[in-house]
Amino acid sequence: MNLEKVKLVVSDMDGTLLNSKGEVSNRFFELFKKLQQQNIHFCAASGRQYNSIVDKLASIKDDIYVIAENGAIAKRGNKILLSNALDAQKIIDIIPILRSIENANIVLCSQDAAYIESKDERFINYFKEYYHNYNVVNDLVEVAKNIPILKIAVYHFNSSEEFIYPVIKHLKDDYLLKISGQNWLDISDKNANKGFALREVQKILNVTKEETMVFGDYHNDIEMLQEADFSFSMKNAHKDITEIANYSTKSNNDFGVEVILEKLIEVNS
Repeated sequence: MNLEKVKLVVSDMDGTLLNSKGEVSNRFFELFKKLQQQNIHFCAASGRQYNSIVDKLASIKDDIYVIAENGAIAKRGNKILLSNALDAQKIIDIIPILRSIENANIVLCSQDAAYIESKDERFINYFKEYYHNYNVVNDLVEVAKNIPILKIAVYHFNSSEEFIYPVIKHLKDDYLLKISGQNWLDISDKNANKGFALREVQKILNVTKEETMVFGDYHNDIEMLQEADFSFSMKNAHKDITEIANYSTKSNNDFGVEVILEKLIEVNS
């Protein structure tokens, strides 16, 4: 691994940079300062809402690039670099199908807030970890008619892969469908993926695929892993990600990202 080439580090959040308690380590923040000193850029890329990502990275939020909502929006500080909304009619068409799935909870994600119609307190308490700004409404169709939506997220308490995907997989030509975790499935515009957004960040920074390092653990990371020569799967990653990534590292609970960043910093010191 010729790590001297690396100019941009990109990390997924849940299951990757965050431990299983949803925390970013102090070790990472110390390493970030050293990355800055070596002129290596950092980008957080997540299916989470933008506000949820920057809350986790509050002390460095103005110094990093952020890809949120699985690539539907990318920002640097307050500047929007990219925004890909879903066609309103497509949202209106798919909501009844999603409502038909037993125990599925639907989230419409806009630039500034998330919208749910679920009254399930168990879901709402869990959902708040990922969506800090949200509104409970009576009808998501009315929201879709009036507010640009970047992504639809659907949560199932048992398994998104088993209970949500089979019901909507026939729609994959019209929407980008991503199993983004054990319980989450995301529905976006075809161009709204982390890889597409990462290419925009790379263009802005004039950084190539050969100069990019990416960490990921789930299906919504596939496209961005393909945009980096230094692509790492976490020990806790879905088997599909392990097969796609060029390299592997320890789990998110064993500082898998930090271990590689320490090697990167050492090589460039």
